[in-house]
Amino acid sequence: MRARDLAVGYETVGVDSDALDAARLMAEHRLPALLVVDERGAPKAILPASQMIKILVPGYVVEDPTLAAVVDERHADRLCEALAGRKVRDCLSKTTPPPAIAAPDDTALEVAAQMAQARSPLVAVVDKDKSGTRLLGVITASHLLERLLAAAAC
Repeated sequence: MRARDLAVGYETVGVDSDALDAARLMAEHRLPALLVVDERGAPKAILPASQMIKILVPGYVVEDPTLAAVVDERHADRLCEALAGRKVRDCLSKTTPPPAIAAPDDTALEVAAQMAQARSPLVAVVDKDKSGTRLLGVITASHLLERLLAAAAC
């Protein structure tokens, strides 16, 4: 199995996309993360759903989770306001590493090694040539695991 054969279409957002729209996209499609692309469509970062949740939760609750019990439901229902007016770039951590990228001819094991090393739920498959970088698709951890288990007949 080669990366090009494992890659599937996947939702992407631009760095200047609306953060609330990105969160809705994650929720509607139950995605573990979104692939963030630059202005040319090249992979820029991976935005995990957990990072979006961290932005929604007030800092004082993140620091002391026991405080979550005292926040009333009316206030909790307004958590999404934390994303209002923000762009995807504002939601990326300052230490966000570049996304794991596989070449079309990489093997499933090479992709798995990259995914494990980066601890990433996705790997972008890109074709690079003189004209630039072209996104072929994404390999998710769950899809890769499914294919590896099927091939091993476990």
